[in-house]
This record gives sequence, C-alpha cells and structure tokens, in this order.
Amino acid sequence: MKGKGRYGNVKKTVVDGITFASGREAMRYQELKLLERAGEIVRLELQPRFPITIAGVEIRYCGSNRHLTYVADFKYWDKRKLETIIEDVKMTEHRDPIYKIKRALMRAMGYEITEY
Repeated sequence: MKGKGRYGNVKKTVVDGITFASGREAMRYQELKLLERAGEIVRLELQPRFPITIAGVEIRYCGSNRHLTYVADFKYWDKRKLETIIEDVKMTEHRDPIYKIKRALMRAMGYEITEY
C-alpha cells in the first residue's frame, strides 16, 4: 500500500482479497457488502463493463479492433428503489474529460451513473 495514484490516492487498497484503486472505493465496497448482508441490495458486481454502442453498433477505438467500454466501480439491484444502480466512486474534482464523455455516452444509451 505504498505510492500515490494519479489523483493522490493510495494506489492499492486490498479488502477481502480484492484490490481497489483507492481507499474510498474500498470503503464503499464494505458499505455495499453490509447493505447486501442486510438484504437491502442484491447482485452486487464489481467492475462491470458496458460496451459503448450507438444505434446498435459497438464503437471501437480509432485504428484498433478494441471496443470502447465504460467500466463502473459497482453495479447492484436496489430493493427499495426497485432499480439497477450503476455506481462510480469519484471525487468531484477528479472527473477527467474521458470519464465525462463516457458518462454522457452511457446516458445516451439509457444508463444513469450514480456518483458516490
């Protein structure tokens, strides 16, 4: 757990044998695990991937065969709200331009990202 990440966060935080990008993300994971045990959420997923598509066509990086994807921090079903939550642990000042574009594309595809 040494060194600093891109935004000054500790590079690696390990909880339950899972390595997280930041202490804040690890803490949110622990909170979500408690909510899952309490039965308030179900189907907790870590790092779910969403291929970016426009009009049914998967978008690829220029000059590459690699698909453009958005990787969220968490995805789960909220039993109280009766909806799937896609969550990204972000500090408000750390929204880089790529994240903003991907968030806008996700919204255009019908997905709303909850920032924690």
